[in-house]
Amino acid sequence: MSFDIKPSGLLANRLLKAGSAIVLILLTVSLAFGFDFDRLQKTLIQKFGASNVRLLQDWKTLLNDTKTVPEPDKLKQINEFFNRKITFSDDQVVWGKADYWATPLEIIGKDAGDCEDFVIAKYFSLKEIGVPIQKLRLTYVRAKIGGPSSTITQAHMVLAYYATPESEPLVLDNLISDIRPASRRPDLAPIFSFNSDGIWAAGSTAPASNSVDRLSRWKDLLLRMQAEGFD
Repeated sequence: MSFDIKPSGLLANRLLKAGSAIVLILLTVSLAFGFDFDRLQKTLIQKFGASNVRLLQDWKTLLNDTKTVPEPDKLKQINEFFNRKITFSDDQVVWGKADYWATPLEIIGKDAGDCEDFVIAKYFSLKEIGVPIQKLRLTYVRAKIGGPSSTITQAHMVLAYYATPESEPLVLDNLISDIRPASRRPDLAPIFSFNSDGIWAAGSTAPASNSVDRLSRWKDLLLRMQAEGFD
């Protein structure tokens, strides 16, 4: 399997509309964040108390230690950090909302998040330690529940890494511990992917954008990150 399946159905249409809007704000709001950990720690304590300061410091240490390692090690260590340290939980449980995109600081402050929160945290972490955003795509998929032969699916998000534009992507997923090439994830059917350069519908080779749907939600995420200390 490769990440080139054509989108179809109501879910695909809804997600493609969401993705089209996301890219507009990705292209218009700066993502050149640097991490001010003094400000981040103060914000963390103000919003969530001091219980997860150690987790924040562990994250800071990880970012410092992985800036000079090869990219495969960057992927492995960032993926393992969030998968091991953060508890998966639904937005309704964590935030009391049906859908909420948490900042990396918020997922650390709550010590919990859903698939989108894991991907956002991994994306910005890898960007901070030098992985080019051109190699990273936040990817919405239809995930089969109960194995590759299951007919039950649900919306899910993973982070895809492309060593080169022509490479088969590697999939960073909070559902499994190891990073696998897309061909070894037959349980995932991609819908669309995006990064700060644009949005890709499944099967396309060039980014495109058009509509407005989730614009305010993504913009709010980036503005909250700036307010927290991601300058």
